[in-house]
Amino acid sequence: MSEQIRLRRGLDIPLNGEATPKITKRISPDSVAIKPLDYRALNPKLLVKEGDMVKAGTPILMDKKRPEIKICSPISGVVSEIFRGEKRKLLEIRVKPDGENQSLEFASVDYKKADRQTLVDLLLESGLWANIKQRPYGTIPDSSVVPKAIFISSFDSSPLAPDMDFALSGQMDMVQIGVDVLSKLTSGGIHVGFHTSNYVSSPIHKLNNIISHTFAGKHPAGNVGVQIHHISPINKGEVVWTLDLFSVAAIGRLFAKKVYDVKKVIAITGPRCANPSYIEVIPGTNLSAIKEYIAVDEKDNLPARVISGNVLTGDNVGESGYLGNFHNQITILSEGKYFEMFGWIKPLRLKKFSISRSYFSWLMPSKKYDLDTNLNGGDRAFVVTGLYEKVLPMDIYPMHLLKAIMAGDIDKMEALGIYEIIEEDMALCEFVCPSKIEIQEIVSQGIDLMIKEMS
Repeated sequence: MSEQIRLRRGLDIPLNGEATPKITKRISPDSVAIKPLDYRALNPKLLVKEGDMVKAGTPILMDKKRPEIKICSPISGVVSEIFRGEKRKLLEIRVKPDGENQSLEFASVDYKKADRQTLVDLLLESGLWANIKQRPYGTIPDSSVVPKAIFISSFDSSPLAPDMDFALSGQMDMVQIGVDVLSKLTSGGIHVGFHTSNYVSSPIHKLNNIISHTFAGKHPAGNVGVQIHHISPINKGEVVWTLDLFSVAAIGRLFAKKVYDVKKVIAITGPRCANPSYIEVIPGTNLSAIKEYIAVDEKDNLPARVISGNVLTGDNVGESGYLGNFHNQITILSEGKYFEMFGWIKPLRLKKFSISRSYFSWLMPSKKYDLDTNLNGGDRAFVVTGLYEKVLPMDIYPMHLLKAIMAGDIDKMEALGIYEIIEEDMALCEFVCPSKIEIQEIVSQGIDLMIKEMS
């Protein structure tokens, strides 16, 4: 077992609705959406038009600046709708499945003998290259750049996150092939982060060609950005790659079966979930297929919010929205659009959770709560409280970094750690923020500024 890295800062949000380890539905979607906005800094060029027939693996988009980077259809069918926003910004390309699930057959490559460029070329051609993220910034990597190392987190510590051991059950052979392929793309090795609680029981730690690291602590211990910070921090000019285990398994299937197969088992969770469990889906699936999982609020008659992803970083897509490409869970909770007389000064608020001792939740550390989306007030002055530092297990000054971003001071942003974070790493700071500041939006603006000015 590798040396343990203990994180003393963080927060596990005690939310009701954890998924039971059983697959309750295998979804055959009636519509799938490819969303260019899932990919940071992608300058998309449309390669299809409405009415075109596509197969799984057919290129749908390409990057105008780097035409070798393609985004492919996850399913076979017909391109039914193309949605654009302001200034004709491309938002979604919807594919109506034909029910046959045909896939393009890619070239057979012996990954054990092939050179690096041959492996890269197949990943680019298949579209799976876009599932790799480059740090800093979380963009699609440049295929000509060799990363310092590749980092993978084997566990997700976010609220109600899926159990990766269960979700990948029976797929370890494909994950191993994916790891073997990735190990030939870098000289720095494949670094995999584990949680100490299940390191020994997890089949993932038995993989070959990996460098194991174990972490103990609360969320965001499972964030790959936090793990990178404690294993090998990113300095200016350095590049590392990250990806999740579902993408590693998809790479394994590409080289083993010569097909573009990105289906995965994800968790459907939350206080308003009628049957918290696991479902098998294709990224981009229309979430109208999970309507039976949305419970009715018989007490307060509050509407439900359906989130693609977790409650901290996911997207509010609604009951008929589409699953994001990088989201591995669906969370359902109540919309909290109501006013509370006297608010936090009311006594005995036993059903409320607080990081401070304003309520009695600190006396009941094992209690789970039916949290909703109520903000409990509006925006307030952005003041120094010291709360961010309590939940961010990284050696950076989050308040100073955020203010440097708001001021557009690139030199200070570099000095204060902009290369080490993306939005998910600061999500807990947003949750505990007494000023109700949209911290992830500020981080996003800072990263966009860096990409614009430093590229």
